[in-house]
Amino acid sequence: DDIDELGHVNNGVWVRWIQEIALAHWYAFAPPEHQEKYIWVVIRHEIDYRGNLLEGQSAEAETWVGTPKGARFDRFVRFTANGKTLVEAKSTWAPIEKATGKLMRITPELAAPFVT
Repeated sequence: DDIDELGHVNNGVWVRWIQEIALAHWYAFAPPEHQEKYIWVVIRHEIDYRGNLLEGQSAEAETWVGTPKGARFDRFVRFTANGKTLVEAKSTWAPIEKATGKLMRITPELAAPFVT
């Protein structure tokens, strides 16, 4: 279902994978109390498509985050196959406090598990 009529992964699928990777990173490193209290929303995606992934092929993905700025956090994702970059993305995310539904500033404690 992820392969389009051109025989490669559809651009919308890359966006879905970018979001799934971001969430997996959050759930893998955020403390349980943060996971219970906050949810993240995408404000913006910037995606550069540099290659195609055909049916039966696979790619590796890596993700990292930039420095938080107020209520925003840039997340980067890169997909590669055979040493070639296929897709690079920069997504801007913002945290929402679940109890209030309001956007919040990123505190040092919230950012700490992700910033090196």
